[in-house]
Amino acid sequence: MVACPATVKFEEVSVETVAGALAGGFISAIGHADTAKIVGNILGVEVAMNRINVSLNLDTELYIAQVVGGRLPEGCTSLPEGVTIKFIKASLA
Repeated sequence: MVACPATVKFEEVSVETVAGALAGGFISAIGHADTAKIVGNILGVEVAMNRINVSLNLDTELYIAQVVGGRLPEGCTSLPEGVTIKFIKASLA
């Protein structure tokens, strides 16, 4: 959720950028256990499944893990062929 009026900036960022930003602690908002596990494996950190609503404020750093190339099959433990995850930072501009 974003309070209106607002301008949201989206910027694709590297795995290293996200891992570094999360090193000091974070709250996961990933709503599917398999996706949380795969994202955690990619980032090298524990990512909990945590289906919550998120509000974007001026002081919020929001990192989006976007699955590209199809849906993750139920029970998968790694990315299927042709599927990738890209990371996007969203912030209020």
